[in-house]
Amino acid sequence: MGEAKRRKDQGLAPKGGKELKSKVGLKNLFIKYPRLPYILVGIGIIYLIFDLVKYYNR
Repeated sequence: MGEAKRRKDQGLAPKGGKELKSKVGLKNLFIKYPRLPYILVGIGIIYLIFDLVKYYNR
């Protein structure tokens, strides 16, 4: 008798399968480094300010 059928007969939940982990998930990266979104937004804002200054100084 297979394990899946035995578990079903006993009223147990199916055995959990192997979870596939993404190698570099953006969500996992933000969980590992919680300040990273703020740093990226800050760099983006600084870039936009320098770009505007450069555009208006032509």
